[in-house]
Amino acid sequence: MKRILTIGTGGTIASELGMDGLSPELEADQLLRHVPQVHSICDVDCVQLFGIDSTNMSPQHWLKLAACIEANYSRYDGFVITHGTDTMAYTAAALSYLIQDSPKPIVLTGAQKPIGSDNTDSKINLVDSFRCACSGLSGVMIVFSGKVILGTRARKTHTKSFQAFSSINYPELAYIQDNQLISFIRPPHMENPRFYHQMNDKVALLKMIPGTDRALVEFLLARNDGLIIESFGVGGLPSYLGSDIFEVINRAMLGGKTVVMTTQVQNEGSNLSIYSVGSRLKTDPGVLEAYDMTTEAVVGKLMWILGQTNDPGLIRRMFYTPISNDILYPAQV
Repeated sequence: MKRILTIGTGGTIASELGMDGLSPELEADQLLRHVPQVHSICDVDCVQLFGIDSTNMSPQHWLKLAACIEANYSRYDGFVITHGTDTMAYTAAALSYLIQDSPKPIVLTGAQKPIGSDNTDSKINLVDSFRCACSGLSGVMIVFSGKVILGTRARKTHTKSFQAFSSINYPELAYIQDNQLISFIRPPHMENPRFYHQMNDKVALLKMIPGTDRALVEFLLARNDGLIIESFGVGGLPSYLGSDIFEVINRAMLGGKTVVMTTQVQNEGSNLSIYSVGSRLKTDPGVLEAYDMTTEAVVGKLMWILGQTNDPGLIRRMFYTPISNDILYPAQV
């Protein structure tokens, strides 16, 4: 029987109702008391790392999660992380960069309703996660509502319904139905994982809206080492900002800043080459383009890259190097 380590971090699944609403109260071992059938699937140990609403999750928490898995990696066949849904996709993406090429499954799950609720989705998600953690799948993934989604491709697309997560620009790895895991894609892995221990959290995200002020771009670039700009459609910057916005970005990049252009549109990705408002960015100042990556993956990848190097050429090569199938249309670099 396989050995699985459960890592508790809080979230809705572990919450109870108080005077101010739901807040995480239950630890990992208390969650498992609600699903005794798990013990017929595998041997389980528990560790409670945090007890927070996932709104409070930060890059420092991601590093502690990765360190916990690294410290226990040789002792277990897989890992199940119970996590709040709101930032679960960010955590899954970040762990995909901090723990690369893992031959063992690292599963994140949670719930839209607390485990003590009558109509909770937490029990089925937990049982499914342990089945997945005992499977032949590898790497970081989210298991939720019968879907197995690659960590770099997950996004929360529903705030209330049980079908909370979708796989963006990439098929699901597997489904779990009638207690059976039906696998479609087996992510590549190495014999041993590679663990990383640094992230640079000085990364900002700007969502463009009609009328965005150029000064906001300047402000975010001044305070951060990397800036991700979520533009419209296939990508570009509005012409009303004038050529000075290009000069702002170019000056920042010459000063060692990293700028990534992506799109607000959930599906199909960016292509800066199509319109004049985007094509100039490809050559001057030469920003990075996210293509079909999720914003969550771009955030995690850029924080990871900037935690390893500040060399512009190496940053570019690392960004366009696919990791855990995070990008399917890399530029020629």
